[in-house]
Amino acid sequence: MDLTDTSSPLRIALVGDYNADVLAHQAIPLAIDDAAAVLDIAVRYDWLHTTAVQSDDDLADYDAIWVVPASPYQHTDGALHAIRYARETSTPFLGTCGGFQHAIIEYARNVMGWDDAGHAETDREGRLVIAPLSCSLVEKTDGIELRPHTLIAKAYGREEIVEGYHCNYGVAAEFAAALEQEPLKVTGWDEQGDIRAVELTTHPFFVATLFQHERAALEGRPAPLVQAFLHAASQ
Repeated sequence: MDLTDTSSPLRIALVGDYNADVLAHQAIPLAIDDAAAVLDIAVRYDWLHTTAVQSDDDLADYDAIWVVPASPYQHTDGALHAIRYARETSTPFLGTCGGFQHAIIEYARNVMGWDDAGHAETDREGRLVIAPLSCSLVEKTDGIELRPHTLIAKAYGREEIVEGYHCNYGVAAEFAAALEQEPLKVTGWDEQGDIRAVELTTHPFFVATLFQHERAALEGRPAPLVQAFLHAASQ
C-alpha cells in the first residue's frame, strides 16, 4: 500500500460490543486517529458487534483486526472467529483486555488442542485457561517488564512501561506453564511474573495485552502499540 495514497484508507475492524460508557471504547478512536496522524496515513475503522461476525466474509475486507475490551461478549464465538481469522490469514491483530483473554482461549482450543479451554467468568466446566486474578486490576495502574527485541518492546522503545487495567481475570498458572514451548510467546510480565502480554512469533503482527494501552489517548498521550499495529497493517 502506498502510504501517500489517501484514496485507499486502511480498514480496521474493531470487534466487540460497543458501549459509549466504556472508557476503552472512548479511547480507541482517539488512539487510532492520533497514530494515523503520526504515520500520515488515512484510516477507516468500523465497530463490528460480536453478533455480526459469523464468517470469514465478514472480515475479508479489513486490513487489520482489533478485538477490543468489555467482555463477556454477547457472542463469544464471534470474537473467537475474528481472532482465528486474523491468526490463520496473517492479518495484523491487536487484542486488549477481553481481546487478550480470548486470544489465549482461541489459541488453546485451535492450536494446542485444548477443546474445553474456557473463561472462568462465563464457564463452569473444562480447563479454565482464563482465571480470576489474585488481586483485582479494575482501574489499577502497574509496571510491566517487556521481553527485549519483541514487537511490543520495539513499539515502546524500552523494556519497562507503566500502563492501566480494568480487569479481574488473567492467564491461569496451568496454561502459563503449558505455553512455554509454544510460538505464542509471553512478552510482558508484571513484577510478580504474571503474564501481561503475548505475541505469536509465527505471525507478522499478532500482539495481545491484558492492559489497556489505548487509554493513553484519553490523556493526550500517544499509544505506541497502536502506531505499530497501524504500521503493520499498512505494509
